[in-house]
Amino acid sequence: MNVKSSVKDRQMLEGQYGDAAKLAMSILVRMAEVYGTTELIDVTQAHVDSCALLSDSNLEFAETLLERGGRVSIPTTLNMIPLDLQNWKRLGVPEKFAVKAMRLATAYTDMGCVPTWTCAPYQGYLTPRFGQQIAWGESNAVVYANSVLGARTNRYGDFLDICAAITGRAPKAGLHLKENRKGQLLLRLVDIPPKLQEEESFYVALGHLMGNLVQDKVPVIEGLPVRATDDHLKALGAAAASSGAVALFHAIGVTPEANTLEEALQGSHPERIIDVQSSDLKAAWSDLSTAAEGEKLDVVILGCPHFSFAEFQQLAQAIEDLGGGPRHPTCRMLILTSQTSYSLLQRSDFVDPLTDFGVEIVLDTCMFHTPIIGPETKVVMTNSGKCAYYAPGHLDVQVAFSSLRDCICSAIAGVVCREESLWKVS
Repeated sequence: MNVKSSVKDRQMLEGQYGDAAKLAMSILVRMAEVYGTTELIDVTQAHVDSCALLSDSNLEFAETLLERGGRVSIPTTLNMIPLDLQNWKRLGVPEKFAVKAMRLATAYTDMGCVPTWTCAPYQGYLTPRFGQQIAWGESNAVVYANSVLGARTNRYGDFLDICAAITGRAPKAGLHLKENRKGQLLLRLVDIPPKLQEEESFYVALGHLMGNLVQDKVPVIEGLPVRATDDHLKALGAAAASSGAVALFHAIGVTPEANTLEEALQGSHPERIIDVQSSDLKAAWSDLSTAAEGEKLDVVILGCPHFSFAEFQQLAQAIEDLGGGPRHPTCRMLILTSQTSYSLLQRSDFVDPLTDFGVEIVLDTCMFHTPIIGPETKVVMTNSGKCAYYAPGHLDVQVAFSSLRDCICSAIAGVVCREESLWKVS
């Protein structure tokens, strides 16, 4: 298959823009063939995920690009790094690991990337606009950008993201094209109690169920509350991108390409209609937990994806409502967040309540990529569908999933406590 190329594409392939651009463009041309397209398109922003995993191959590739003169040609943000760059010593990260992680970070920043170090780039700097063609990595960021913002990106894996950032080009395929963004499956929420729809865990359970049901199809949700917040939609998308491979969903009257059902389906009929009932959501909620009620709890993990400023506000309010704590001495509470959200937190009036409760704030990183959860940890609890889905395999732990309030109650008690009354199906 011959991929059509512009004059500048050919110049890059010939090495006129340097060895790094030549390598990056050759990879993109090969990947266009894999995608089954003969064209490349301009992208005007990138978010690089290949900085997240510390491995010899990742480090070698990044440093090779830098040594060959690699520089990004479009605004490019960076996913979380495998290190809290400020607090790694306090968190017990081995120095050998930290030095290697800092080399990886330096390689990307020296190529001109913006050191955002977050898996939730839509919460801060360079949030893309509706219809903008971008090249983003990180599954939850991709589904949020496509679904909630209406930007256009495929799920770009490691190395392809930085190649797009260097060249400003990407294969013209997949969700970059309007016709591939039409809804394929219709999920109708049927007789879901209004009180349940106000709960944050409702969105996680729906996302977890949706990912399992649709895999890599484009779902359309009918009946989602129009008052769903950004963080609700973040949680829904992150769960769906974990249990499935969802890169785009539409919610009628909520997301920008779904003002009506007809618009979401682009005038077509759904391939399948699935009625989602309370019993389905209860099963999805239960499926996210492997730890039993009353088990000794070692760590509560919040911020997967990274905690927003609004979530810090909710956490502080919930702690106050529950009497202020403190947490049980044998149970840690970790909150992962970005420097952007943390800077806003420091300007607020609820830093002290969180500190008094015993919260540990971790910046720039992810518990799955940096060694901050030791082998002595047996049971973790979270309000994140993504964390609950991956924790048993990545951390070799039992996991309990529930609401933010239940996580706080459990941290105070030192054991898993979950309120199930909202999920009881008559």
